[in-house]
Amino acid sequence: MTTATVLSRAAAGLDAPAVRVEVHLSNGLPGFNIVGLPESTVREARERVRSALLTSHFEWPDHRITVSLAPADLPKGGGRFDLPIALGLLVASGQLPASALNGREFFGELGLDGGVRPCRGLLSAVRAAALSGRLCAVPAGQAETLARMPGARVLAANDLLSLCATLKSPEPSVVTANAPVTAPQFGTDLASINGQAAAKRALEIAASGGHHLMMIGPPGAGKTLLASALPGLLPELDQDDQWQLMLLQDLVGKDASPARPFRAPHHATTAAGLIGGGPRAMPGEVSLAHGGTLFLDELPEFPRRVLDMLRQPLESGEIILSRARCVHRFPARFQLVAAMNPCPCGYAGSEAPPCRCSTDTVRRYQARVSGPLLDRIDLHVALERQDTASLLTPGQGPESSISVRERVERCQSTQLTRQGCLNTSLSGDALVDACRLEANVKQWFERACDTLQLSARSVHRTLKVARTLSDMTEQSAVGEAELLEALGYRPRLGE
Repeated sequence: MTTATVLSRAAAGLDAPAVRVEVHLSNGLPGFNIVGLPESTVREARERVRSALLTSHFEWPDHRITVSLAPADLPKGGGRFDLPIALGLLVASGQLPASALNGREFFGELGLDGGVRPCRGLLSAVRAAALSGRLCAVPAGQAETLARMPGARVLAANDLLSLCATLKSPEPSVVTANAPVTAPQFGTDLASINGQAAAKRALEIAASGGHHLMMIGPPGAGKTLLASALPGLLPELDQDDQWQLMLLQDLVGKDASPARPFRAPHHATTAAGLIGGGPRAMPGEVSLAHGGTLFLDELPEFPRRVLDMLRQPLESGEIILSRARCVHRFPARFQLVAAMNPCPCGYAGSEAPPCRCSTDTVRRYQARVSGPLLDRIDLHVALERQDTASLLTPGQGPESSISVRERVERCQSTQLTRQGCLNTSLSGDALVDACRLEANVKQWFERACDTLQLSARSVHRTLKVARTLSDMTEQSAVGEAELLEALGYRPRLGE
């Protein structure tokens, strides 16, 4: 046989389109050509494959070799095609029976010694193969993790020689995932944080309804510590969200974990790093925070152009990256927790130490964050400087994160039963139905919104927060007290 076809898959965002690796041996001057829009890493496969075959005690075919990666208009990158190219050469040259490749897909980068090395982005390929009912041969170092994908049948490949011996077996043994997918807890315990009762209250509200949170306070007030406590207040992700998060992590080469993420990028992060992008359209921080928390410390220090790119994912919960050849969609349903000082020196509004900034300096500093972005943040809370006595007295925390988490779980369960989503996702008629107000309360709320000159978005977000406050106290209707507290969380910068 002078031809062979091996099945594999490319990476296109979270998708894994099928690729047919076709190998042909023909007469003529010996050569090795790869066609089908290969990137440089794929073109370099000919050197890795040649060395791997020779060190694995196979013969190198002394022919003109043509490898076609079909479909031809789909870009292919990475080292995952090394293994299928090598197997195609072995079948085409008669050193491996063609039946060994039937109904199977192959992924893996080859070392010069014939070893099969891990590749990133294989989780989506294994998921697609499982939906097609095919067995996958993957690098042994990733086999156990990939075998956890529901419906997956995975064959571990340590090296090329042993894999070929396994493929000749009529019933090769597949990897069994013994350890279940677990979500370890992450976060600072609220009981270890002294003081800041208002901020802790806002944290519980944010966790209960999935709301975004802004904390404003002087340096050292505990903004970062409080933000790190939010993941510990949230219930575990459901299985679908866990796998979606793990697909994103695997795509960028991180160890896949189903735990709610806590991402805290530096303010020097670029637009592509925060939102996603680049030549291969990779997910950014907002997608890697999917299902968890995106913490932006020192918010005004981020470039304003970069911050304004958060508007769309805050509303839609996804990122759409358009390229000339394709469009990639990445989920980005996260909770934004932002922190900032009230002024450059950090002490505006406090008496000790006094603020050294002029009124114009404070105004310019706060103007670095656009009004439309602030309008999309549901909860704005001010932190005060803590007195030394409270900091030196241990055990002042009123309750632990575990007890707060139990209340959050009950509150979220109420919302999911009533409307199928958290309050932060309510919109249109669903929001009106969930937040029906009595006639006198409605009139009072309308006057309050007109007096405060709230935008339509602010009105809706205030209603969402008030609905969460009512759910926290297990009230069926939204009352004036909940609306009043919700109005108190609207932006106060510049006042």
